[in-house]
Amino acid sequence: MHEYSIVQSLLDSCEEHAKQNESSKVTKVIVKIGVLSGVEPDLLQTAFDTFKEKTVCDNAQFIINHQKIVIHCLSCDEESVLEKNEFLCPKCKSNQVKVIDGEDMFLMSLEME
Repeated sequence: MHEYSIVQSLLDSCEEHAKQNESSKVTKVIVKIGVLSGVEPDLLQTAFDTFKEKTVCDNAQFIINHQKIVIHCLSCDEESVLEKNEFLCPKCKSNQVKVIDGEDMFLMSLEME
């Protein structure tokens, strides 16, 4: 389960940002997880709740924003959000598409005291 190593890296990043901002407490952590990232949101939430104890994130709220797949069609030059994992342009039905969002996980913001 790689969610545990992801959370450890996330907590390390939170500690580093808190130290840089002379903060002793993180109150909110917001992440964006793409549907193609391979990260399981429920497992990530469980891992965060488990490992946040005795860190600057001890009482932090953990918010996960789910990112759908966003594509750019190379045929008609349109950008679209896919509702299903069908890699066809919804406008022209071409399969000549490039994924431009929805494959990654990002730390979007932190709130600190």
